[in-house]
Amino acid sequence: MSEQLLLCFLFFLSFSQILLSSCFSFSNSTKICPHGQSLALLHLKKSFSIKKSHSRFCRFPSYPKTEHWKEGSDCCSWDGVSCDLVTGHVIELDLSCSWLSGTIHSHSTLFRFPHLQRLNLAFNDFSGSSVSAGFGRFSSLTHLDLSYSGFSGLISPKISHLSNLVSLDLSWNDEAEFSPLGFDSLEIHLPKLELLSLRGNDELSGNFPRFSENNSLIDLRLSFTNFNGELPASIGNLKFLQILDLFGSIPASLENLTQITSLILFGNHFSGKIPNVFYNLRNLISLDLSGNNFSGQIPPSIGNLTNLYELDFSDNQLEGAIPSSVYGFSSLSYVRLQDNLFNGTIPSWLYTLPSLVELDLSHNKFTGHIGEFQFDSLEKIDLSMNELHGSIPTSIFEFVNLSSLYLSSNNLSGVLETSKFEKLINLTDLDLSNNMLSLTMSVHSNSMLPNIQTLDLSHNNISGMFSWNVGKDTLGRLNLSYNSISGFEMQPWKSMQILDLHSNLLQGKLPTPTNSTYFFSVSHNKLSGEISPLICKASSMGIFDLSHNNLGGMLPHCLGNFSNDLSVLNLRRNQFQGIIPQTFLKGNSFRTLDFNSNQLEGLVPQSLIICKELEVLNLGNNKINDTFPHWLGALPKLQVLVLRSNHFHGQIGFSKIKSPFMSLRIIDLAHNDFEGDLPEMYLRSLKAAMNIDEGNMTRKYMGDDNYQDSMMVTIKGSEIEFVKILNTFTTIDFLSNKFQGVILECIGNLNSLRGLNLSHNYLTGCIPLSFKNLKMLESLDLSSNKLSGRIPQELTSLTFLEVLNLSQNHLIGFIPQGSQFQTFGNDSYYGNPGLCGFPLSNRCTTDEIPYPSQEIEAKFESGFDWKITLMGYGCGLVIGLSLGCLIFLSGKPEWLVWIIDKNIHKKIVRNKRSTRGRGARIS
Repeated sequence: MSEQLLLCFLFFLSFSQILLSSCFSFSNSTKICPHGQSLALLHLKKSFSIKKSHSRFCRFPSYPKTEHWKEGSDCCSWDGVSCDLVTGHVIELDLSCSWLSGTIHSHSTLFRFPHLQRLNLAFNDFSGSSVSAGFGRFSSLTHLDLSYSGFSGLISPKISHLSNLVSLDLSWNDEAEFSPLGFDSLEIHLPKLELLSLRGNDELSGNFPRFSENNSLIDLRLSFTNFNGELPASIGNLKFLQILDLFGSIPASLENLTQITSLILFGNHFSGKIPNVFYNLRNLISLDLSGNNFSGQIPPSIGNLTNLYELDFSDNQLEGAIPSSVYGFSSLSYVRLQDNLFNGTIPSWLYTLPSLVELDLSHNKFTGHIGEFQFDSLEKIDLSMNELHGSIPTSIFEFVNLSSLYLSSNNLSGVLETSKFEKLINLTDLDLSNNMLSLTMSVHSNSMLPNIQTLDLSHNNISGMFSWNVGKDTLGRLNLSYNSISGFEMQPWKSMQILDLHSNLLQGKLPTPTNSTYFFSVSHNKLSGEISPLICKASSMGIFDLSHNNLGGMLPHCLGNFSNDLSVLNLRRNQFQGIIPQTFLKGNSFRTLDFNSNQLEGLVPQSLIICKELEVLNLGNNKINDTFPHWLGALPKLQVLVLRSNHFHGQIGFSKIKSPFMSLRIIDLAHNDFEGDLPEMYLRSLKAAMNIDEGNMTRKYMGDDNYQDSMMVTIKGSEIEFVKILNTFTTIDFLSNKFQGVILECIGNLNSLRGLNLSHNYLTGCIPLSFKNLKMLESLDLSSNKLSGRIPQELTSLTFLEVLNLSQNHLIGFIPQGSQFQTFGNDSYYGNPGLCGFPLSNRCTTDEIPYPSQEIEAKFESGFDWKITLMGYGCGLVIGLSLGCLIFLSGKPEWLVWIIDKNIHKKIVRNKRSTRGRGARIS
């Protein structure tokens, strides 16, 4: 036994010596990085600059890998560099997400590594670089990744010489393109290629290549390119293909891809029906046809894909009912069919999927009740924007893993008890808005939904006191607007950002928002009392809307400076007294200040001059006693200025600012005591009311996604509330002041005006001929002034004019006819005894026939021919004398009397019919 042990020990000793010798020999043969390659890498490092933003799209943690490359150290130990253990040659270079920027020229030292097998330059910025012939020198290369790196220009055909290439990723280089036949050569000369990704390259165009039977492609990604034409039938030769992400139209040969596991066609321009090609694709795990223009119904062969894990047909034009005879989807976890035209009831098999994690059927036309789910694996349910009715199924309240529940914009009804939500401990988003649901508060409703972040119950039938204490540490958005809630108990929410209670029946004192709140709206309620000084602690406030309530008292002095982020302060239609806050923070964010319809007095605070972002200033309907705040003309973004119905007085005069109110397009000074001439300097500066090109202008409303401005505007003779203000709307209202002098010709330059009201002043002179340029004008009111002269015939060219009021002036002459003037009634002209013609009963005499327009007169005078005129007078004199002699000799010729009477009768009948027709339209 001992001899055997001894023999074993000796064998082990000799084997250990051999092993150590081998290791020592291997250690001695290991080479460090050759000096030439170290220098090449250091030179490559110097050719780039480093900045973090150059790798901002990186999906992994990024850092500057070349920063620690130092001369004198072994380059094989450098970050991103791998060497052959025997020769020391650099065989792998991974500089992805390295913050690099620069140009890779064809003579770059990057191409001095002939033994390179893997090269990854993804997620850097090599703008101006091309995929040059240098990349074709890497004969041993198996993996090349140049994605997301800004390469442009022609992709060298020599890249097809990389015969050992297994993976080629050139995706998301927007301006890279193949030379003619360049794409075809890839498949021909790269027989080992398994992954090819060219997606996201807009400049790649032409027809798809044909695929031979001798290929190794497993993953092909060609979406978001500009290849055109149909996919060739030879795509069916890709027998090993597992992932297909492409662009084009789907050929029937797709059914030959029996090994495919992932078919991704999203975000392309596919149209027509989805072909029925899925019978043989039983290995398919992921099917994504989203973001196309497919129409028709889901093909029945979809039922054969029993191994599906993900099904996404969202954002198409698919219609009809979802197939009902579907069985065996035991692995199906994600079903996304949103944004289509599906109708009918939700099929029962969708309620029985044992692995279902996400179900999104939103933005369709599904009807009927929501069924009971059989399994509790669901984490997200979105059935919003359909036509579902009935109650919310009780099974939903058992899903402990549910994180998102969206049932908004349906016809759901019933009474929800807050206690039902007790088990939904992982719920973060709950949206039940735009339904007919009621809510009752349970006795033990505190501390529910501990992880809720967004709760939207707006547009429902909730009434009474709302005191649901949910998401104490997490709730950030609560929307209860458009209900009948009469009381609200503010909870100590630590993360609240958006609290929307507007359009309810809230009474009592104003709730004080938490310090973290950014959006707070209680408008259109019945709140009373004063604003608590505690509001001064809400330092994160951005939008503060208390409008349309019964609030009163003095405004806290901090309202202008308690938050640097405050952009909207709306106190309209309350009973606030005292003065407007006088202090505003430097660098503030105010965009809208609305104090309309209160009892504020004093002066306009000059500290407003530092509100450089201000777009809307509404001080109307108060008791402010001040002169015109000319210094507001320096605010570069001011678009709306409302001072109406106050005690402003004095002359507006001139401004020391060179071009005041450059952005102003809505100005309302009505019902004040301004006097003197119209402010010519200001009217000439209203550039925002000139030459608006609505055809090439994006029509949008003032404000942003969180809040849109509204205001009362007197236009077309009526006071109208604009719930939203279009960025193209322009109007001037100087109604009921003491302005005198003439109406300025320069107003005609404001050719984008929609409304102009200068009525009830002391203006004199004529209506300016330049008004013919106001082509967009819809309402013109010059009534109750002292205007004289004739109404310019040129005003008939204002084809958008719906309301005209020239009453109570001293205008004379014939009322212009034609176009919109045929629609105006007596009210437009009464109080001008010198006017005549339709629609007034006062007929015009020969002396009052309409003068030709000044333009026609000018043309006539410039081409006046006295010879033709004298010939006309001569002929007329001869004919007149002959007719007179005939009448004198024969008495009253009956044929002549009959002709004259007939023409007079025709004119009277035509006038009566015209008057009746216009009267019907006016009413």
